[in-house]
Amino acid sequence: MMRALLLSLALLAPFASAIANDDVIDTHVHLWNGEASLAEYRAKLKAAGLSVERFGAMWFGGPNQARAGNPADISARNDALIALGKKHPDMIPIATVHPYDGDAALAEVTRVASRGVKLLKIHPHTQGFDAADPRVLTLVKHAGASGLVVLLDNASIVPADNEKLFNLALAAPKTKFIFAHMGGMGFRFWNILALARTAEGLFAENIFFDISGVTLFADSPVKDEYVWTIRNVGVDQVLIASDYPQMSLAKTLEAFDKLDLTEEERAKIRSGNAKRLLGL
Repeated sequence: MMRALLLSLALLAPFASAIANDDVIDTHVHLWNGEASLAEYRAKLKAAGLSVERFGAMWFGGPNQARAGNPADISARNDALIALGKKHPDMIPIATVHPYDGDAALAEVTRVASRGVKLLKIHPHTQGFDAADPRVLTLVKHAGASGLVVLLDNASIVPADNEKLFNLALAAPKTKFIFAHMGGMGFRFWNILALARTAEGLFAENIFFDISGVTLFADSPVKDEYVWTIRNVGVDQVLIASDYPQMSLAKTLEAFDKLDLTEEERAKIRSGNAKRLLGL
């Protein structure tokens, strides 16, 4: 009987290992210093016993800002990131522009899309633009038509953040969006999507969320409500993300594992949804 038990455990061991090392696609990584930052990111993953199948990386944030008025510098930095991605096939380059740069921003979107970029990140707070400005709508529509998914900060640190992004997505139904941080502490707003789906012809299912910042909720009194919101926005619309270096992937996954989700839901959020959205 003991021999049979040991044999069963041996047969189950690879399966258990596969679960423990399930694929992860980290869709929100800041590489402020290019190759050096990438080496640090990998070193921290290794130290935590982790690996990623793919990761989405951007050059801006922290000390590097993509502000209006210098589109040539933004283009040069986008090129450096794309070149880094060519050296590291597991990296998904995330380009940027500033919506207020007008035709230059639109031309840059077209250019980076032609170079294989799949994601465009813009940030109302750090870039100092209003998500309700008509120039933003023009930009995101053009990005969608160019085949880019638009990643927007959604940490609720600018006035009417959730409402403006919701209206932006409604006005650009052919563009797919990822709203980072799922509203931050304003996450409750996004339960409106459960009602939006009941209004015929209103909502195009073009809103996705990354849950970077989940570390804030894992041990909180609102943890169950956060899970309820994930299910209301749609488990198929949610992506794991760290927002490195502000938060590590190890801490993010530790917090994520505390959420009361099924294994099927976890697998979708860890990698399945990103593969489907980005065509990986």
